[in-house]
Amino acid sequence: MKQWFGSGINQPFDMFGGSHITMLIIYLTGLALILLGNKKIQKDQTGYQLIRWFLFGLLIISEVSYQTWAIVNGVWSSNDYLPLHLCGIASLVAATALWKQNHTLIKITYFIAVIPALMALVTPDLPHDYQHYRYWKFFLHHMGISWSGVLLTLVHPVTITWKTTMKAYGLLVIYAILMGFVNQAIGSNYLYLSRTPGKGTPLDLLGDGFWYYINLGLLAFASFWLLYFIYQLFTRQNKDKK
Repeated sequence: MKQWFGSGINQPFDMFGGSHITMLIIYLTGLALILLGNKKIQKDQTGYQLIRWFLFGLLIISEVSYQTWAIVNGVWSSNDYLPLHLCGIASLVAATALWKQNHTLIKITYFIAVIPALMALVTPDLPHDYQHYRYWKFFLHHMGISWSGVLLTLVHPVTITWKTTMKAYGLLVIYAILMGFVNQAIGSNYLYLSRTPGKGTPLDLLGDGFWYYINLGLLAFASFWLLYFIYQLFTRQNKDKK
């Protein structure tokens, strides 16, 4: 039990090793089922409610158990464990959107949940492999975040426009500015605004200093544009099939 729930690094994570590839396959399989079966899910309300509350429970249990794990192991600190990274906020917004089914929250979830969680799954900032709680929490949590963003957008009659995209991007910029002040105040690195994770992530390619922030903003803008394009393409194809 100590090996599974302790704070020591007993089994370092092997990026793109067998355990990593397995989780990516599970994620892609779940994503494909949502994309291909969204029409059936819309018609089957019982099935939708089961999936909806399963994802809600997954997000809440992941966050609560993570905070509990950090406190029990004596490693919790406001610098590292507040859910203020983009995926942490996306998890809270997605859980609220699953609960309330509010269309504004669904749109925000779509933009801040899908690609950030996917990037995290592809290049995990993770110290443990499959024989540790944090491995399972990390992958299941980020899968749930991304799946929730896709499911809610497809099942509910929300419309993603360019104006919607720019509003969501504006909210992200405002949040990033606030996190910049938080990082300075408590010495944290939320949103990786102070420095990159240092584990060979795509953020390492963004440069240093002023250019790091410019490129980070451009990367976020490109991901929002890509999500807008994918939504338009997917909805257009669905209309053509009717």
